[in-house]
Amino acid sequence: MDERRFKKRTVFLLLYLVFALLPIYWMVNMSFRTNQEILSSFALLPADPTWSNYLTIFTDASWYSGYINSLIYVLINTVISVMVALPAAYAFSRYRFLGDKHVFFWLLTNRMTPPAVFLLPFFQLYSTVGLMDTHIAVAMAHLLFNVPLAVWILEGFMSGIPREIDETAYIDGYSFPAFFVKVFLPLIKAGVGVTAFFCFMFSWVELLLARTLTSVNAKPIVATMTRTVSASGMDWATLAAAGVLTIVPGAIVVC
Repeated sequence: MDERRFKKRTVFLLLYLVFALLPIYWMVNMSFRTNQEILSSFALLPADPTWSNYLTIFTDASWYSGYINSLIYVLINTVISVMVALPAAYAFSRYRFLGDKHVFFWLLTNRMTPPAVFLLPFFQLYSTVGLMDTHIAVAMAHLLFNVPLAVWILEGFMSGIPREIDETAYIDGYSFPAFFVKVFLPLIKAGVGVTAFFCFMFSWVELLLARTLTSVNAKPIVATMTRTVSASGMDWATLAAAGVLTIVPGAIVVC
């Protein structure tokens, strides 16, 4: 009976894996084909594989600059989000103060709010102070969503660390900064890694704010990918190649 259940679960997991990976495989397949071949035939493998779509991305400034712009504001956002969330999460995990649960819930509500709600205020604010079409503009806008997520994740990891460790470190003569960096951070390095991953991925794939708050100088790759329509129609092949390259940073972060 157990063997039969094991086989059923194995078959189910294999089918789910195929279903989940099929869109990625098809995108990779399309990236090595021409638009004419994509529109004219259905094939599991490219009839005449070509690297021209990837060469277009690496040689066309409007494409590769989008990747560079995205990496710049995503890395800025990730670093700031983690650095801001670390002391906040420590305070929530170690201290009790008036309204702490309400403040924590308020942070989470910011994360659950649709980005469109904050689009107009950000647009007006950045237009006034001259931050439109800059990397820092998108990075700061994404902080509104990533900091609450980072605090929530880190607070869970920090709450699992016994408070006796803090007290022992203070008895041994550690100052708080030294204790936090040398003792506490190594204990939650897995949590910091998970937090950085989620912050990175949200900022990397977010489209609405990134597209609206930029135009030329800081235009991200997600915005470039939505503007592939020309007089000859949709450039499916180049779009597929761009999609494959968009997955690469996330895969690297996971590994």
